[in-house]
Amino acid sequence: MVEYKIDLDAVFGALSDKTRRDILERVAKKEKSIGELAKHYNLTFAAISKHIISLEKANLVTKTRKGKQQFIKLSPKAFLKAEDYLQYYKRIWNERLDSLELYLAEEKNGKKNRNRKNI
Repeated sequence: MVEYKIDLDAVFGALSDKTRRDILERVAKKEKSIGELAKHYNLTFAAISKHIISLEKANLVTKTRKGKQQFIKLSPKAFLKAEDYLQYYKRIWNERLDSLELYLAEEKNGKKNRNRKNI
């Protein structure tokens, strides 16, 4: 079994481009040949190939050859690593927002109690 070293800089760099995100969306549904992908864009075949190379380097897709054609399919390992990274920050922000919500609720209740004492 081949182990891939996931480079998050390469993953997020590859995801930063709209065309590459669109390519990922297309191959997520079904494996596609480079030619099939290229017809959806107003780009040269060479430009599409460069986008695919970027996605390959980030381990977001894999390329296989069937006869003369090369096919691209989604590779989930890099997505899982990126998700783990983002989940870490999601947990931190959820904790902070929960703390803020609790603080604001306590402040609101404290003001209500102070107003009742003044009556």
